Amino acid sequence: MIHSAFKNIFSSLYSRNYRIYFAGQGISLIGTWMQNIALSWLVYRLTGSVFLLGLIGFTSQIPTFVLSPFTGVLTDRYSRLKIMTFAQVGFMLQALIMTLLVLLNLIEVWHIVLLSILFGIFSALDAPARQSLVIELIDDPRDLGNAIALNSAIFNGARLIGPAIAGITIAAVGEGICFLLNTFSFVAVIGALFMIRIPSKPANGQAVRFRESYTEGFRYTFHTEPIRMLIILLAILSLFGVSFVVLLPAYAKEILHGNSDTLGFLMSALGAGAMSAALFMASRKSVLGLTKIISFSIILLGLATAMASLSSIFSISLVMLFMCGVSMVLTLSSINTLLQTIADEDKRGRVMSFYAMALMGTAPIGSLLAGTLASRTGIWEALLICGILTFGAGIWFVINYSSFQKHIRPLYIVKGIIPGLSDDIPG
Repeated sequence: MIHSAFKNIFSSLYSRNYRIYFAGQGISLIGTWMQNIALSWLVYRLTGSVFLLGLIGFTSQIPTFVLSPFTGVLTDRYSRLKIMTFAQVGFMLQALIMTLLVLLNLIEVWHIVLLSILFGIFSALDAPARQSLVIELIDDPRDLGNAIALNSAIFNGARLIGPAIAGITIAAVGEGICFLLNTFSFVAVIGALFMIRIPSKPANGQAVRFRESYTEGFRYTFHTEPIRMLIILLAILSLFGVSFVVLLPAYAKEILHGNSDTLGFLMSALGAGAMSAALFMASRKSVLGLTKIISFSIILLGLATAMASLSSIFSISLVMLFMCGVSMVLTLSSINTLLQTIADEDKRGRVMSFYAMALMGTAPIGSLLAGTLASRTGIWEALLICGILTFGAGIWFVINYSSFQKHIRPLYIVKGIIPGLSDDIPG
C-alpha cells in the first residue's frame, strides 16, 4: 500500500523528460527564492519604504500582464522548449548583472527597477511556455495533474529551503552572495532543458495571421464559461490574496520586531504549507472534486491572512503563514489543472498565457496597491484588508458554484473524464 501511494504521488517522474526537467528546476528555484528574499531585504534596507517594496513587485511583473497574451500566441506556434530555454538564459544574465552591482557596491534603486522590468519581460516569455510545456514532458496524459502538483511541490520546496538559506546568508555575508548563487543555479535548469528530447513543433508563424491567432485565443478563453470564471477568480486571488507576500519584510521587522532570519522563517513556513498541499494534490488521480477544493481553500486563505495581520506573536504568525501556503497551492494547483485539462491542445498556450496574465500580471498591481495601502494605513491594516477581500472572492465562487458545474460538465464529457450519461459530477 505504501509503495502504491508513493508511486501515485510521483507517477509523472517515470517520464524521462519530466524527470530531467524536475531536477533542473529544483536546483534553479532554490536560487530564485534566495534572490527574491535578498532583493526584498535589499530594497527595504536601502530605502525603509513599504511603498518601494510594492513598486519593485509591480515592475518585475507588470510586463507579464502586458505581454503574456502575445507571447501565448508564440507559445502555440513555436517550440515551447526553445522559448523557455531562451527565457532561462535571460534570467541568468539578469541575475549576473544584479550580482555584480551589489558585490561592487554600485547598486541603486533605479538599477533594481530596470532589472526588475527586464525580469518581467523574460517572465512573460517563460510563463506560458513553461505552463503549457508540462503536458509534452509526460508519457501518459493522465499524469498531467500529478505533474502540475509536483511542479507546485518543487516550487514550494524551494520556497521552504531558499528563504531559510537566504536569511542566514544575508546575515553572514550580505545580499550579494544570494544573487551570485542564483546566477549559478540557472546552469542546472538550462542544462536540463538541453537534455530534454521531444518532437519538434513545425513553425506556423506567418506574421499576417498573428492578430487572428490572438483574437481566436481571446475569444476561446473568455467565451468558455468555466475557463472565464477560473481566470477571473485567479485574477482576484492574485490581486488581493497573494499580494500580502510583498509586505512580509516590513511585517517581519515592524510587527514581529525581527530581522532577515525572521523573514526567512516566515517564508519557509509559507513554503512548508505550500509543499504539504502540493504533495496532497500530487496524490490525487482525477480532476473531479477540484472545484470543491477551490471553494474551501480560497476562503481559508482569506481567513488565514486576516488572522496573520492581527498577530504580533512569531509562533502564531508561522502557523497562519503555513495555512496561507496550504490554501494558496490548493487553489492555484486546482485552477491550473482544470484549465490545462479542459483547454483544447491547439489553444492551450494561449489559455495559459491568460493564466499567467491573471496570476503574475495582476500581482504587480496587487503589490503596488498593498505597498501604497500599507504606507498610508499601516502594515497590519493592509494585510487585514487583503484577507477580507480574498474571503469575499471565495464567497463569490461558492455562490456561482452550481453555474460553474453546469458549464464544465459538457467539457468533462468531451474529454472522456465522465460518461455522457452521468447526471452528477463530484465537485
